[in-house]
Amino acid sequence: MYFRHASDVWRDFPGLSAGILHAEGIHRDVSIDAHIAGFEAAAKARLAASAEGEFPEIQAWRRAFSLMGLKPTQYRSASEALLRRFRKDGYLPRIHPLIDLCNAASLAFAIPIAVFDLSRVAGHLEVRYASGSEIYTTFSGETEHPEQHEVIFADEEGRAHARRWTNRQSGYSAVGGETTTVLVVAEALHARAETDVSRLVDELAGAIAAAWIINPRTAILGRSSPRFDI
Repeated sequence: MYFRHASDVWRDFPGLSAGILHAEGIHRDVSIDAHIAGFEAAAKARLAASAEGEFPEIQAWRRAFSLMGLKPTQYRSASEALLRRFRKDGYLPRIHPLIDLCNAASLAFAIPIAVFDLSRVAGHLEVRYASGSEIYTTFSGETEHPEQHEVIFADEEGRAHARRWTNRQSGYSAVGGETTTVLVVAEALHARAETDVSRLVDELAGAIAAAWIINPRTAILGRSSPRFDI
């Protein structure tokens, strides 16, 4: 089992940097409030200085969405959507300790983070252009087919685990009460992407190790090292 970005994704988005975290032993019975508070404090301080639309991390994803033929104000990266909600409401709803932690880290770094329950992924997981035949399951259980040439997270059986790259994950592989093994993917395209993704992965891995008393594996992927073996 492995994770990678297809070669044509690297070709079309050469500034991409991806941080990977693989963890086993995940469960609900942990306290992550202190870690979340730290990440949220960083996000609040940054939002007090400027709106999320001015962040270079968000602007880079807006440009990428435009290149993919998507209207950035209609389809937003997950990090921008979280920041908008956090700025308006002052908090994010709690879902699962790991999701809550990753959402808070995404706020702090303005970088989208995807979290997949690996028991629901068949074989390898690849970020690639869609053929249009893949199956995507919404959180409400409805079935969709990605648009042809849309960037998706797809497994070996042709199931799409995320649509429009960092816009919307599938409910099929979402983390839940039975989840024990996960793959976390953080992606950025701005000028400091590699530095910021590395710092995000280090801080997130430290928080996960402290909360769950486990040792997650991490990696930073680039065009010259595009694959993570799980």
